[in-house]
Parts: sequence; structure tokens; C-alpha cells
Amino acid sequence: MTFSIVAYDVKSASWGVAVASKFLAVGAVVPWGRAGAGAVATQAAANLSYGPEGLDLLAEGLPAADVIERLTAADDGRDSRQVGVVDAAGRGATYTGPECMDWAGGLAGDGFAMQGNILAGPGVVPAMAEAWRDRADEPFAHRLLQSLTAGDQTGGDRRGRQSAALRVWRAGAAYGGQLDLAINLRVDDHRTPVEELGRLLDLHDLYFGTPDPSTLLPLEGALADEVTTLLTRLGHETLDAWAGTENFEERLVPGKLDPVVLEQLRNSLP
Repeated sequence: MTFSIVAYDVKSASWGVAVASKFLAVGAVVPWGRAGAGAVATQAAANLSYGPEGLDLLAEGLPAADVIERLTAADDGRDSRQVGVVDAAGRGATYTGPECMDWAGGLAGDGFAMQGNILAGPGVVPAMAEAWRDRADEPFAHRLLQSLTAGDQTGGDRRGRQSAALRVWRAGAAYGGQLDLAINLRVDDHRTPVEELGRLLDLHDLYFGTPDPSTLLPLEGALADEVTTLLTRLGHETLDAWAGTENFEERLVPGKLDPVVLEQLRNSLP
């Protein structure tokens, strides 16, 4: 009833899961991860304990294939389970129980594990793998989304569409820098959930993306005067006050101005 990708990005030291399903709020069930340890997708007749127990095993340093072996060996219902794991070193492994409903199966390789069940056909997972490999230069979260989109466009869950989710873990990457959950986006009930997930990811980039140092503008002279005028017309005394109201505080840089923030500030005028 679900298709997913679990992956590791060596460039950003991030682990992520993207998933879609004809199932309400699939993001509450399938994706699990921990920065520095790895990530897990548990699905089909999902055993939710595979998530936390798998992460504990990964944190002990077990390879992905060994984690799956340990989880399934202890589970009498393993024949109806499906699970994908990527470990701290980026090794991927996937398991599909023989009683999972057709079409069901998966692919795993260096840095990824992809799996699905009750799919439109055997072409869904290979399409996801092709998209993943073809988009190696894209930011990690967008690469995950493109892989999920490829699966969706190849037929995805043969029962239809309902929900999707995207989660990424990276050390200290959560809002405020205290926790590790860098991205946590869910579409719980929607006619086109993967498309909606893409819209949410674009918004996440807008509000929480890291400013490009090479594009930052000195906040002085004519630009400073323009910003002051714009803020006054919008009823704000400082840029910090406006950014806090509009949720752009993560893009503020002392003495500089992110062009993304400038564009949003200019577009805020009625």
C-alpha cells in the first residue's frame, strides 16, 4: 500500500525518507531516522517497532542488512512486512516478506533503499532508482522528492493516492539548531499528495533555506534607506520585527541582506 525511499547524502551528512501511500497520514507510520545513525522505512503490514528498534541497532553500528535480519528474525509477522534501511555509512538494504501483496519488492544500493507494495507494477521502484541516480547534483531533499515523484508518475500505489511525507535528519539542523530533524513535511490527506509535498518543500526552502553568502547584499546606503522606507510603510520599526512576523528570521544575517528576504519585503506591500 506504500512506496518509499530511504537514503543517505554524504555531502551534507543527512539521512532521509520520502514516502507516499493510499493511506491516511503515512508520515505518522513509515519514516524513522536519527542523525549519525541512519534511517528506516517500515511499511506493508507495518511493524512500528521496527522504527525505534532499528534506530537503536543502527546507533550501535550494525550494518543495514544486519539490522533487517535482526528485526525480521524476532518478528513472527515478518512475512507480511516490508522495511528499508540505510545505515550510518550509507549502506542500503531492503526486505519484502513473501506474503506482501503484489506488486511488491525493492532495490537497494550504495546510499539508498527503495521499496513498495500493492504497486501498479514492477516498473515503479526502478523508476524511482533511475530518478535518484539521475539527480545526484540536486539538494538532498529535492532528490528524495524527485525519486518519489518518479514512482508516483509510474503508477505508485495501485489503489490510488492519499498521503505523502518527507523527513530529513542532520546534526543540529532543526529550527533553532538544537535538534536534528532538518525537514519534517507531511501531507496527510490530499488528492495529489506528492505534488502538494513539493509545494511544501518549496515553502520550506523559502522560509528556512540557508542564505547564499555570495549573494548577500551590504545593508547600507540606498539599500538601507529603501528597507527603512518599506518597513515604515508596513508598520514595522526594524527588519527583525518584520522578519519575525513573516517567519524569515532564519534568513537574517547581521549587516547583510539576503536577496530572497529583499524580494519578499518588496512583495509585502499591498
